[in-house]
Amino acid sequence: MSTYPIIDHEYDVIVVGAGGSGLRAAVGLAEAGLKTACISKVFPTRSHTAAAQGGISAALGNMSEDDWRWHMYDTVKGADWLGDQDAIEYLCKEAPRAVIELEKYGVPFSRTEEGKIYQRPFGGMTANYGNGIAQRTCAAADRTGHAILHTLYGQALKKNTEFFIEYFALDLLMHNGKCHGVTAWNLQDGTIHRFRANMTILATGVTEEHIFQQHQHTLAQEMVMRWF
Repeated sequence: MSTYPIIDHEYDVIVVGAGGSGLRAAVGLAEAGLKTACISKVFPTRSHTAAAQGGISAALGNMSEDDWRWHMYDTVKGADWLGDQDAIEYLCKEAPRAVIELEKYGVPFSRTEEGKIYQRPFGGMTANYGNGIAQRTCAAADRTGHAILHTLYGQALKKNTEFFIEYFALDLLMHNGKCHGVTAWNLQDGTIHRFRANMTILATGVTEEHIFQQHQHTLAQEMVMRWF
C-alpha cells in the first residue's frame, strides 16, 4: 500500500483557530512582518465569537465612573475565586487599551451623544467593589462579536495573512518536546497537509486543554503559545 500523500507548507507562525483571539493574533504577527498562516475549520466570520452579542467589557469610564480594579473584583468573584488572578489582573488592566485598539482597527462601536464608545450595564458588572452598577460593556448594537470578527478578518487580509479555511487540525508536530507545527485535513477534498512553523499558536477555545492532555507536555516544555 502506497504512502498517503502529504502536502507541505512552511511559515514563521501557524495560528490554529480564527475566532476573535486567533484573528487578533494573526493580525499582530503579520504586522510584525512574520509569514503567518491561520487554519480554521469554518469561515472566520462564522466563528463562535459571533455569538458574543452583548459586548466586550473594559473600564473606559465613558458612561459612569469606573476602575480596572472594580472590573478585576467582579471577574474574580464571577469565577468563584477559581480564576488565575494574575491573568485576570492583566486582562482587566489591558482591556481599555485593547478596546481602543479594536476601535482604531475599525470596529463600529455604538456611540454616545459625545461620540464616545457606548457602554451598557451587563452581567455582574459592579462599581466600587459591588456597591453599585457599572456601565462597562462596550457594544456594537447587538452584534458586537460579529463586528469584531469582520473587522479583524479584514485587517488580517490587509496584512497578508494566509488563510486555510475548512481545514481541520489533526495533531501537533512534536519533536524532542517542542512543537514544530500541525497536521491538518482539508475538508473540501480530503487531502492531508503538514504545516511547519517556528511557533504554533492554539486559539481553539476549550479544545486546547484536550490537546495538551494528549501530549502530556507542560507550557514550559514546549513552544506552543496559548492565546487568550
